[in-house]
Parts: sequence; structure tokens; C-alpha cells
Amino acid sequence: MSDTEEWRQKKIQQRGRFTALQRLDYQVKLRRQRNRAWEFYEEMLSQDRSAHVSVGGLDSVTLYIWLMSIGLKIPGISVSALEDKSIQRVHRALGVEIVKPYKSKVQVLNEVGFPVISKKIAGRINTLQNPTENNKTVRHAIITGECGEQGHFAKNSRMQLPQKWLKLFGGYENENEGVCYGKPDPDIKISNECCYWLKEKPCDDWAKIHDSAPYLGMMASEGGQREEALIEHGCNYYGKTVTRSAPFAIFQRQDILQLALDMDVWYHNHIELFEELYHAQPYGRNPDGSPKEYVPVDSIIPEIYGKIEKTDNGELYTAGAQRTGCSMCGFGIHLEERPHRFDKLRERNEKEWEFWMYRCCTDPETGEKFGWGRVLDYIGVEWEDIPPRQMNVFDFIRV
Repeated sequence: MSDTEEWRQKKIQQRGRFTALQRLDYQVKLRRQRNRAWEFYEEMLSQDRSAHVSVGGLDSVTLYIWLMSIGLKIPGISVSALEDKSIQRVHRALGVEIVKPYKSKVQVLNEVGFPVISKKIAGRINTLQNPTENNKTVRHAIITGECGEQGHFAKNSRMQLPQKWLKLFGGYENENEGVCYGKPDPDIKISNECCYWLKEKPCDDWAKIHDSAPYLGMMASEGGQREEALIEHGCNYYGKTVTRSAPFAIFQRQDILQLALDMDVWYHNHIELFEELYHAQPYGRNPDGSPKEYVPVDSIIPEIYGKIEKTDNGELYTAGAQRTGCSMCGFGIHLEERPHRFDKLRERNEKEWEFWMYRCCTDPETGEKFGWGRVLDYIGVEWEDIPPRQMNVFDFIRV
């Protein structure tokens, strides 16, 4: 068996084992992942290190409370300003420590690039846009699918951009590869580093200062790079540069929604714990140092998600947003039916929508203002007209 075939077989076996774990019963998963979470914590203690929770949307809010419910009272940190206002309210009610981003959203789009399509695709387009001698082999693989030694000399590898995106962005390598693809004109910076400047580096630096490793609310069922990383490295990972725990790695969406409901009950039964955490944060104190009044949230499920409801066949769903993220994020936008996320932003706040669509960036050569509209036009996503309201299955369920 060749090295390439052996590598492929290993990947298939890894995925098979992981899929079996994803199919476990909800209660079995909870018991198993409780052990994984404690194993990580004890390993950190053995290294004289600390642990914390990186808190964002519903999944990691649930993780933060769940860890407390199993006896792991560790700090939660968040770049909360990037989240929806309803999520920020929950963060404060839980006593989460607030970390500031290193760049504003506007700076990221102007200086780094637009986060569009997916993290993986955006990263490869960014490599094409920034050629160096060191990334020459990688650029060749992105255009042709032909890998070097590091890629086991694979042909037709997944390193190659899909044809749809090669036609739009492969033109940066036309001269080098003898191809005839397109590229944006005027140019549009594309990048997968938005999260790095807004969330990852601020939180990573906090972790270095406190010699702490994170628990993350990632699930393989989300797909993409998260799925690949979790299948390869498992729930707890102790790498040379990255150490992290992802207790929800094997969870499906139904598992996390059920646990969110369970943790909402646990929160209301342990209000005094979160009141103490709230008063330990600067936002929980008055200017004279006296504690502010603690006002519990009605639910740990932020308002933007709506209530967690159940279909006739017992499937849980959020009546509002299914996922949340930064208002200027475009990852996956090409896969959404209308009204897509930018349409919904327009419904919530037309002034903010207008800014991101038309004025958030400045062309360095002409001084012209532009925004997401230029990017969406180029990749073929409609946005400027107001789409008709379309009913979905959940509208019929609520009738």
C-alpha cells in the first residue's frame, strides 16, 4: 500500500470512529464528555496551568454553564462587543470577562480583507492574492490540485479551488500556470483572518498572560474546518502550539439545544453563583466600587435565537436565528436562500445594512467608498432588492 493510500485509509477509519460517537444516546454522550472535560482540566493542573471558556453564542454559553454544573468553576472570557446585544446581556448576567478586539470590523475589511465563501476557500484565495516564493508550491496546488511532498504528492487533491471559484479568483496565477481565469476588477481583498484579529488573537493573548488553555464550544456537526480538526485531533488536543478542549465535539444540533434547555433550568436554580461572578467584573460595580443590582436574565438562550421549540415529530429548533455571528461576516452567504443574513440585517437595522453594503471600505487608489455590495455582486449573490417574505416549515408549525 502506498503512503498516499495508507493516509487515506487512516482518514476513513478516523471518520468512522467519530461518526459512531456522534450516534451515541444523549445521556451517554453527556457522561462521556463529562469525563473528557475533567481529564482536560486535570491535565492542565498537572502542568501548573489554568483553563477558561471562550464564550460567544448559544453553544459556548451552554458550555460555560454546563462546565459549572459538573463542578468546573472556571472563568469565561469573550470579545462580547462583536455579538448581538441580546447575547451581550446574557454574557453579563453570567459574569463573563470582557476582552477587547485588536481591530475594528471596518479595519479588518479594509486592511485584511472580506471573509467570504468559507474560511478554507478564503484562505486559499488570499494566498493567490499574496504570492511569495515560499507559497509557490501551495499556489500551484490551489490552481491544479497537484501537491508536493507535504501533500503526499497527491493529484486532484482537495487543495484545488472548486471550478466555480477558480473562474472568479484563479486569474492571479494566469501567467504562472498558463490558464485563463478571472479575478476581481477593481480588486477585492479576500481573507480568512477576520476572526484572528477580532477574537482569536485577543483571546489567545489573554490565555498567554493567564497561562490558561480554552474550552471551546465547537461541534464537528458544524462541518468545514472545525469538523476536520475535531475528527483528526479529538475532543482534547495537546499540540505544540495549540492546546484546547472541545467537549461538545461529538454533539449534534439536537443535543446542544436539549442541553441549552437543561442549563437554563440549572442557571435559575443557581442564581447566587452568577450574581457573585457578575459583581466580580468591572461592569458589575458602580464608579464608587459598590455592587450594582443584579438582574437575572429570563433565559440563558439569547433573544436573537428566539425560544427553543419542538416540531410535531419532537425535533428541537430555535424559532429565531439558527446561528449567529458578526454582522459583517460573509462565510457561507452564497449557500443561503433569501432572505439571507444581510437581508435580515436590513430588516433589523437598515442604517447598519446601508453602511456595510455601500460605505464600510475605501478604495486606496480612487478614494471611492464601497462595501459588501461589490463583493456579493462579484460572487453572484443578490442583495440590493428587497426579497419577498417566504414562509418556511416553521411558519406552518407555529400556526
